[in-house]
Amino acid sequence: MAKKKVAFGGYSINFKGCTDSAERIFGSKPIGPSLMTKKIWAYVKRKRLAKR
Repeated sequence: MAKKKVAFGGYSINFKGCTDSAERIFGSKPIGPSLMTKKIWAYVKRKRLAKR
Protein backbone atom coordinates (compact mmCIF):
# COMPACT_ATOMS: atom_id res chain seq x y z
CA MET A 1 0.00 0.00 0.00
CA ALA A 2 1.38 3.43 -0.98
CA LYS A 3 2.09 5.97 1.73
CA LYS A 4 -0.14 9.07 1.56
CA LYS A 5 1.68 12.40 1.02
CA VAL A 6 1.24 15.13 3.60
CA ALA A 7 -0.10 18.46 2.29
CA PHE A 8 2.15 21.54 2.09
CA GLY A 9 5.38 19.59 2.10
CA GLY A 10 4.75 18.33 5.61
CA TYR A 11 3.45 21.54 7.16
CA SER A 12 0.20 21.73 9.09
CA ILE A 13 -1.18 25.27 9.39
CA ASN A 14 -3.85 26.16 11.92
CA PHE A 15 -5.49 29.60 11.77
CA LYS A 16 -7.86 28.82 14.65
CA GLY A 17 -7.98 31.67 17.13
CA CYS A 18 -6.42 34.25 14.78
CA THR A 19 -8.31 37.53 14.86
CA ASP A 20 -6.33 39.49 12.24
CA SER A 21 -8.30 40.62 9.22
CA ALA A 22 -7.17 40.02 5.63
CA GLU A 23 -6.62 43.77 5.25
CA ARG A 24 -4.22 43.75 8.17
CA ILE A 25 -2.24 40.86 6.67
CA PHE A 26 -2.23 41.98 3.02
CA GLY A 27 -2.63 45.76 3.29
CA SER A 28 -5.31 47.96 1.76
CA LYS A 29 -3.94 48.09 -1.81
CA PRO A 30 -4.54 45.32 -4.40
CA ILE A 31 -1.63 42.87 -4.73
CA GLY A 32 -0.79 39.97 -7.00
CA PRO A 33 -1.05 36.29 -6.09
CA SER A 34 2.69 35.77 -5.64
CA LEU A 35 3.00 38.66 -3.18
CA MET A 36 -0.12 37.42 -1.40
CA THR A 37 1.49 34.01 -0.91
CA LYS A 38 4.67 35.60 0.46
CA LYS A 39 2.67 37.68 2.92
CA ILE A 40 0.64 34.67 4.09
CA TRP A 41 3.82 32.67 4.77
CA ALA A 42 5.43 35.65 6.54
CA TYR A 43 2.33 35.88 8.76
CA VAL A 44 2.34 32.12 9.44
CA LYS A 45 6.03 32.20 10.41
CA ARG A 46 5.67 35.35 12.52
CA LYS A 47 2.72 33.89 14.47
CA ARG A 48 4.27 30.38 14.56
CA LEU A 49 1.17 28.73 13.07
CA ALA A 50 2.97 26.05 11.03
CA LYS A 51 3.91 22.76 12.57
CA ARG A 52 5.75 19.88 10.90
